[in-house]
Amino acid sequence: MCLILVAWHAHPNFPLVVAANRDEFYARPTAPCARWPNSPEIIGGRDLEAGGTWLGVSERGRFAAVTNVREPGIAKGSLSRGELTRHFLESRQTPDHYLATLDFAAYSGFNLLLSDGNSLYYACNRGPHAQRLAPGVYGLSNHLLDSPWPKLISARERFSLALDKLPASQPFFDILGDDEIVPDDQLPETGVPLEWERRLSAIFVRSQEYGTRASTLVTVNAEKSLFFEERSFGANGQPLQSSVISTGV
Repeated sequence: MCLILVAWHAHPNFPLVVAANRDEFYARPTAPCARWPNSPEIIGGRDLEAGGTWLGVSERGRFAAVTNVREPGIAKGSLSRGELTRHFLESRQTPDHYLATLDFAAYSGFNLLLSDGNSLYYACNRGPHAQRLAPGVYGLSNHLLDSPWPKLISARERFSLALDKLPASQPFFDILGDDEIVPDDQLPETGVPLEWERRLSAIFVRSQEYGTRASTLVTVNAEKSLFFEERSFGANGQPLQSSVISTGV
């Protein structure tokens, strides 16, 4: 489904580092990384079907990202999870105040990461509704924060090592591009058929209809300069395009 790796005040020169894969059906209409037409201070891709985003940042120091909770067979919520990130990026509320306004029951299962530059919060409507995160390195896929799924453990460990190579971006994309399938005896049991459990066990997911559509690296340095790089992909992982947006010094 998706993978997000976050380093929050874990590097002396980069208080925020995010590396993420967005996995989705290729048929779902999407706008690639760009400044948003009606809010140009916000940078990120956009879901053109429901109107939200899976990951975005703003020049005001805000960051938001969401993943689905994998729960096959559960009825869908009435609201789009992409609205959670969009509304936060467009607001001026602190993460804790914003989370206090949400109707968690109105959404399908989600994991949410929010920062206003001063604090980083994790929330989940299948777990803790609001949890302020201490400085450190975190991993998130389609279960709870830092769930011990093999791909998440591997990606988080490699991500921690790659921080020493900043500002180089390629080491992070090497991690995000790893399509190795986990052995059957290490697969989590999440309720999907075994064939899909195998496919989804890879950091970079490949298939004809569904897979990793975007790999993203976001860094914010000590001077609050922002770097956003997105690489997008089509069916079976075919590279499509890449975009880089940077601000500040």
